[in-house]
Amino acid sequence: MTTQLVWLITGCSSGFGQEFVSQILARGDLVIATSRNVNKIRHLEQPGVSLQQLDVTDSQESLNETISKAISIHGRVDVLVNNAGYIVVGSWEDLRYEDFLAQFETNVFGVIKVTRAVLPHLRKHQSSTLVFISSRSGWYGDPFCGAYAGSKFALEGIVESLRWEVEPFGIRTLLIDPGRFRTPFLFSGGNLTRAESRVADYRQAYQRFLDAIAREDGNQPGDVRKGVGVIVDLVRKEGLAKDKEVPFRVPLGTDCYETIEEECEKTLSTLRHWESVIKATDY
Repeated sequence: MTTQLVWLITGCSSGFGQEFVSQILARGDLVIATSRNVNKIRHLEQPGVSLQQLDVTDSQESLNETISKAISIHGRVDVLVNNAGYIVVGSWEDLRYEDFLAQFETNVFGVIKVTRAVLPHLRKHQSSTLVFISSRSGWYGDPFCGAYAGSKFALEGIVESLRWEVEPFGIRTLLIDPGRFRTPFLFSGGNLTRAESRVADYRQAYQRFLDAIAREDGNQPGDVRKGVGVIVDLVRKEGLAKDKEVPFRVPLGTDCYETIEEECEKTLSTLRHWESVIKATDY
């Protein structure tokens, strides 16, 4: 693929979003980089990069206007990367309803609203790509990560459904499941919100969990540069994706591979050992 693409990316202030900008420019493409606070991405501004304020928790009407402005910059958008997100941790009993709601507002409903705003343009364009950044947590719910894992499990389902709806219009859909990558997603980047432990029964286990992620913060096994490089290859169908059929769902990272493999094997084992019970419920 040699055509110059226009990419619209949410959540560009750090991590994957920031790396996307660098690598997309290196491929000769154009980027519309967005963030809730545009001042946090001023350092990304250069030829080929346009900046746009975008908060995925805004209303659908507001986001429609924001996306229209973004599209007007180059007259089109070829690739949408839904990258913005954060994580809230805590036990079910310690997390408030509002904490669950806020997690879904950004990680699920924000993705829905941004994508809905872009879809009418992409349907007319007839050749475009939607990229959704999910997570290993869309396959496995770690303790004290119920709100985050729930949002990613939800994302997996709605994106898989969307895939079949938009495929007839020439729109490709990529669902990316990164494992633990070395981004400022945890304590160091302010993208983690933690509930205070008010229930004594959970306190010791919760503190061990917080200590573990604090130790890993900045030491995650995944290389962001390599991960983003794979995604850009998949979108542009070059490099490792040249002359290959690109799958819909792509895990990234050894830890994610191992988790998904284990989950699939456990599911197959359940089906094999409980087949008679499972099928016995039919008329």
